[in-house]
Amino acid sequence: MQTILGANGQIARELALELKRNYTADIRLVSRHPEKVNETDTLFPADLMDAALTAKAVEGSDIVYLTVGLPMDTARWVAQFPIIMRNVINACKQHRAKLVFFDNTYMYPQDDNPLTESSPFRPVGKKGQVRGAMAEMLLAEIAANSIDAVICRAPEFYGPGNTQSITNSLIFDNIARGKTLKVLLRDDTLRTLIWTPDASRATALIGNTPDAFNQTWHLPCDDNRLTYRQFIAEASRIYGRELKYNIEKKWMLQLGALFNKRLKELQELLPRYAHNNIFDSSGFKQRFPGFKVTTYQQGMAIIKAEQVQKTAASR
Repeated sequence: MQTILGANGQIARELALELKRNYTADIRLVSRHPEKVNETDTLFPADLMDAALTAKAVEGSDIVYLTVGLPMDTARWVAQFPIIMRNVINACKQHRAKLVFFDNTYMYPQDDNPLTESSPFRPVGKKGQVRGAMAEMLLAEIAANSIDAVICRAPEFYGPGNTQSITNSLIFDNIARGKTLKVLLRDDTLRTLIWTPDASRATALIGNTPDAFNQTWHLPCDDNRLTYRQFIAEASRIYGRELKYNIEKKWMLQLGALFNKRLKELQELLPRYAHNNIFDSSGFKQRFPGFKVTTYQQGMAIIKAEQVQKTAASR
């Protein structure tokens, strides 16, 4: 059996679909209020802050995927993420399950240097510190040979469905609403974005490849990186109309943070938008040369088609 912990997000949903499609129908979905993705899924309601429930959720699993996401709330990240990670590690050790940890890049330096699997952890704020501590906790267990585990790391998302990301909210959600698009800080720095279904497909592939364990993998992205200026120009071409955008300056975002909690939580991530973001996934591509990465143009076309379908259905 393969178990997904934190099963209600877009990554987990796509992961469940991919596991059923290519690996197994014996899938357990775990969250506070899990919902089936495939008809054959089994559901296990659990709070991963509870060590005993976490152990029961993992029991009987061959492979466990940790895809838990918390709201952008620093205090909650600090209070909950380390406990969740410890509970999951202990549960996997107890039941001798392999652990696949779906991670982000918050712990990395936010500068122009290319990011590889060996990049140092230099977090800018508390959220980055928490994610770095979680990764280091698991890496220590791997180094001690106490668990078979792997870290699958992804940069910022964009994608279909209920993908929650800065790019989706500021670009594609505003396209759907007919509003002016927004770009953070500048529109001339290169971005690396990962298509959410690609992230989930790659995570499933790594989880089902025994020799991929006990290391960190950067999940595959389109290497034809675009600036937001270029990204929006491509979107304009695909949508068949000029899409206008505003650049949100740093002082505007800092002022807004005084009154808006969401903008306050965004502050520690802003430096990445002032620099080129070069996320290197060449290691994955060399190991899995047959994996087809969705191009930015393909991804935008899929999002557009989904939006058109939703608009038609609502009429």
